[in-house]
Amino acid sequence: MDPMNKRNAIKNVAISALGIWAASQLTACDKDSLAFTAINITGASYGKDFALTDHNGQPRTLADFRGKIVMMFFGYTQCPDVCPTSMTEMVAIKQLLGPDGDKLQGLFVTVDPERDAPEMLKAYMEAFDPSFLALYTTREKIAALAKDYKVYYKKVPGPTPTTYTIDHTAGSYVYDTQGQLRLFTRYGTAPEKTAADIRLLLKSAP
Repeated sequence: MDPMNKRNAIKNVAISALGIWAASQLTACDKDSLAFTAINITGASYGKDFALTDHNGQPRTLADFRGKIVMMFFGYTQCPDVCPTSMTEMVAIKQLLGPDGDKLQGLFVTVDPERDAPEMLKAYMEAFDPSFLALYTTREKIAALAKDYKVYYKKVPGPTPTTYTIDHTAGSYVYDTQGQLRLFTRYGTAPEKTAADIRLLLKSAP
């Protein structure tokens, strides 16, 4: 075989090997995607971390919850339907996990810091599950955080300056026990399906 043909043969083998590897990676990703009911966003470049304060006045980052599955929802306490429904479903998910329920950390991030004072956030969490935490920051910082998480929210004026509502993204982010963003669960997903997704994450935890 002349040198030119030899180089072309080696090149073709290398390309074939790369193609096989890429196909195997794609197949693995497809299997992971099919395994979850929620949207698989493993490897997302956003939602890496946060720096917020919980309703007890403690600074919080994702590192504080290492070893737990974190389910994170953006909303506000005066939300008439989506937020209380989502938190109720989060409680149901924890209950469905049975003995593993204590491995789920529910987080509620307010997009309404003007009205959601710490004491109000604490009462709101206790109405659902005392182990869940509400998180807040300044109006400017929550705007930046929401942008980073690709969360939409917009104030809708009401009859008075303080009776506005807020349109916002409805759904929850789910982190694995290592603090990696893995899933986005759509609003209205049956708790049984999300609980099954979380079991998969717990099963694959190191």
